[in-house]
Amino acid sequence: MDILFYSLLLFLGTLLGSSLTLIFRKFPLGIGVSLSFSGSVMLVASFTSLIIPGMELGGFLLSALGISLGFAFMALIENLSPHEHVLKGYEGRIGALRTRRLALIVIGVTIHNIPEGLSVGSATLYSEEEGLKLALAIALQDIPEGLVVSLPMLAITGRTLIPVLMGVLSGGIESFFCLLGFYLLDLARVLLPLGLSFAGGAMIYVTVKEVFPEAFSEGKDFQVTLSFLTGFLLMLLLESII
Repeated sequence: MDILFYSLLLFLGTLLGSSLTLIFRKFPLGIGVSLSFSGSVMLVASFTSLIIPGMELGGFLLSALGISLGFAFMALIENLSPHEHVLKGYEGRIGALRTRRLALIVIGVTIHNIPEGLSVGSATLYSEEEGLKLALAIALQDIPEGLVVSLPMLAITGRTLIPVLMGVLSGGIESFFCLLGFYLLDLARVLLPLGLSFAGGAMIYVTVKEVFPEAFSEGKDFQVTLSFLTGFLLMLLLESII
């Protein structure tokens, strides 16, 4: 089935990015540049593959509700889950500061993986073409994102195997939510417009709240902006040829 192939693409993209720690000990282009590229891909995909199809099926009000629920869902998860940013550092309740940094990074990665997986699953149910575009886009941005997350883990543990195992876990989570989103919405197709908008809203929340602030916190504004443009245009190209 297509959805199984798409979920495998997500898994392989994340695993490949994490495995690059076997070659690199620091990110070649800078962490902010990578995050900006990933964020632009997620942002464009949120609209072209999720929100716009959702509006075509369910209209503005249902889409607005779905987007709002997506925002609220991710905000709730973020508030309940203390986590670690690659550049900005710790975010969460003060009482959780004793939690090991490794666990915090894992939670932070999971926060990103949930909407990415859900988005591919819901888009595939809408159409195979949208699912393919989104799966390719997310898998592509998972490669630099996987490396960005894995390098701090390498620095913390000093072991090259740990980031690779993290890639397996991260890719597995993303693939799981891809399949979950697809099969849940398949059971109740009337909720597909809401599900598309929900996934789009969740992706936008993560992009605006987590990815872009972290990307620009490195201080390389020009390179980060250029990376955003590259990802943006790449997504438009993908949109035009598939």
